[in-house]
Amino acid sequence: MILYGSGGQAKVIYDLILSNNHLLEYLVDDRPNGNFPHHLPVYAPAEELIRNKKVIIAVGDNTTREKIYHRIKDWCDFETLQHSSAYVSRFSTVGEGTVIMPQVCINAEVTIGRHCIINTACTVEHECVIEDFVHISPKASLAGNIMVKKGAHIGIGACIIQGVTIGENAMIGAGAVVLRDVPPHAVVVGNPGKIIKMREEHGTI
Repeated sequence: MILYGSGGQAKVIYDLILSNNHLLEYLVDDRPNGNFPHHLPVYAPAEELIRNKKVIIAVGDNTTREKIYHRIKDWCDFETLQHSSAYVSRFSTVGEGTVIMPQVCINAEVTIGRHCIINTACTVEHECVIEDFVHISPKASLAGNIMVKKGAHIGIGACIIQGVTIGENAMIGAGAVVLRDVPPHAVVVGNPGKIIKMREEHGTI
């Protein structure tokens, strides 16, 4: 298995790989610095390094993760990883390239798309739909029947009530309490959550 990325997200995913008794061969990074722990080599990306390999894109930023995906998708296969301490209902589905971190709980009939990060100790309740390239941060709580559109970011400790839709590329701030639908590209903070600004179309504020 290969990681694309060698920063903090890669370190967490490396631990996840070990929890599943998998082997990490090496890492590739657009700016390799050779400082990854455990003496694992970090190389500049090249087609021959990832061709026909199982790859995880170990980058926390949703927009960057999607750009890398489109750059390398014809060269490799993508692995899906679940930490040994996470719970995923047998009635839920998880897309390729998605990583599910320690102590996550994903309940019945949840659909999670491709290349998502479902981070430490968050909860995704029944019948939620999480589209591609979403990041749900640690200890966020999503009630039932929530739709999270492509590229959205749910901040650490945020709470979202049932039936809400989070629009494409929206950002929910840390600890926010979301009681109503959030439009695409909106930045929401506070309790109750309020829109404070709109993000640019490609995800940067």
